[in-house]
Amino acid sequence: MTFLYDTHAHLDDSMFDDDRREVIKKIYQSGVGRVNNIGADMQSSRASIALSEEYDFIYATVGVHPGETHNMSDADIDELREMAHHPKVVAIGEIGLDYHYDDADPAVQKKWFRAQLDLAKELNMPVVIHDRDSKGECIEILREKDIQSGVVHCFSGSAETAAELLKMGFHISFTGVLTFKNAKRAIEALKVIPIDRLFIETDCPYMAPEPHRGKRNDSSLVVHIAEKVAEIKNLPLEEVIRITTENAINFFKEGKA
Repeated sequence: MTFLYDTHAHLDDSMFDDDRREVIKKIYQSGVGRVNNIGADMQSSRASIALSEEYDFIYATVGVHPGETHNMSDADIDELREMAHHPKVVAIGEIGLDYHYDDADPAVQKKWFRAQLDLAKELNMPVVIHDRDSKGECIEILREKDIQSGVVHCFSGSAETAAELLKMGFHISFTGVLTFKNAKRAIEALKVIPIDRLFIETDCPYMAPEPHRGKRNDSSLVVHIAEKVAEIKNLPLEEVIRITTENAINFFKEGKA
């Protein structure tokens, strides 16, 4: 595979409302041949499917981010189940735990995290995990539910945590944070991750890589993460692009579309 794959984007975000079509055209023309648009709540899950129906190279995930679980209901799980049967939906996510803000209710987050993991197991689908400041509780729940097909997106943990996830069968994905000057921890983690368990992503419109840090991010900039991986792994850029794209295509089983 010689095209780039941005495994985690939010092109439905309001930051793209004024020029979404132009941005998506630029992304495709830049050599990005696949984008996963990630559901973060019920509305964005629906929007992700709509984008995937409009653009052949965009796929979708459906799920509710931990920060949005306070309003979740059993009816939402039923709707996610229905949406997940769409032929271009490739995973349940992004789901997980996020204790970064004081107003987060850990009990509510854990309830709906478990419910969405159960849904993924029921449907035999991989999960896209968001884990921020959970102090190991996210990994504990993944073990409890015996989840073996997942990716931890926007990885910010230690090399030790990366090794633990690898033993559990997980893939690990890096954003533009890898290119930042203070990314020592991320770089150390990347060093222990085999190239065949690695994804690259933008998480756009957030966290634009250097030299675009502070600006609106989009999937065309995923090449900068590939370049940084190639530098750290001492591999040709084309090989990093080929392998990370093959990894993602095999993992997300896009053949069902």
